[in-house]
Amino acid sequence: MSKFDSNYMITMKDIVKEGAQILRKTTTEVQIPISAEVREELLCMLQYLKNSQDPTISKKFKLRPGSGLSANQIGLDKQMFAVLFNDEKDQDYEFMLINPKIISHSINMIYLPEGEGCLSVNRAVNGIVPRYERIKVKAYNIAGKEVILSFKGYGSIVMQHEIDHLNGIMFYDRINKKNPYKLPDNVVIESLY
Repeated sequence: MSKFDSNYMITMKDIVKEGAQILRKTTTEVQIPISAEVREELLCMLQYLKNSQDPTISKKFKLRPGSGLSANQIGLDKQMFAVLFNDEKDQDYEFMLINPKIISHSINMIYLPEGEGCLSVNRAVNGIVPRYERIKVKAYNIAGKEVILSFKGYGSIVMQHEIDHLNGIMFYDRINKKNPYKLPDNVVIESLY
């Protein structure tokens, strides 16, 4: 049994730091139907995000706020993540996705003007991270049901960041090495805000 169950509280000591091998490999697909263990792990990951976004709890336990947490960021070789965010329209979203795949995306791209951050990266990384403005994702939800979800704007950025994690890609791999603020050529790209 995994230690990450509903009684366990994930803190920063559980978060795998950049440089760790598990963050650079493609994670293993989760067996469907999903096990009780997988369900518990996902709920535990989502609870970290809720705790990290709660000013009182995050201060007390020194949690860095996060919008998403992938299984490999807590050392689990499983293709799944939890996200908790609100978008430009201040709408709240909560998802726990298993074996997610991007099945289509827009041509237009967007980026966060302040750059992206990551719970596994304890340093500021400057630069533009180009992301698709809209994506469609096929995955399984926590009930083990196949779902197809569409995301745009901030939600699209969060989803792509987490799916990258499951494929061993860090957000800064997408920043132009020679000129971190150079926008990609031959594509319509604009700042999200």
